Amino acid sequence: MLARLRHRLGQFFGALRPHVSSEDRVEAYRYLAPGEQRLFETMMLRDQQHGIAVFRHIRAAIADEDRSLLTAALLHDCGKGRVAIWQRVAHVMLGVAAPGPRRRIASERGAAWRRAFWRLLYHPDIGAALAERAGADADVVRIIREQESPHPDERLALLQAADES
Repeated sequence: MLARLRHRLGQFFGALRPHVSSEDRVEAYRYLAPGEQRLFETMMLRDQQHGIAVFRHIRAAIADEDRSLLTAALLHDCGKGRVAIWQRVAHVMLGVAAPGPRRRIASERGAAWRRAFWRLLYHPDIGAALAERAGADADVVRIIREQESPHPDERLALLQAADES
């Protein structure tokens, strides 16, 4: 519990001043087709930074290059859209303390803050649809869609572990 709290605090403080260097961007672009690059550029800087961190974690953990998994790592949060820090924090806290109310306040229509909660809740499906429209292959789309699966295959388990590190 304490390790998870420490991890979440680190994510929070890292998200306050996100940075993606030109070298980071060049490295990411080597794994992204032009449509995927455009999708990556629509992501908030903090989500780009996080995607690159997840990408690097996976790349260091696997012996063979798994291009689809690495591409999915870069794009896995593309469905979140523009979301304020307070909304991200509230989403995480409510997910632990009150998942039912979190689902009830999330709405595809209505106030902007409710739509943000909806995107956070359903970002795997939203992101998979965006990746598919951007030209991502079916395997990348599947990985993004299933990123929160409670019964992950080996590749999804790698993504989930990297996403939590």
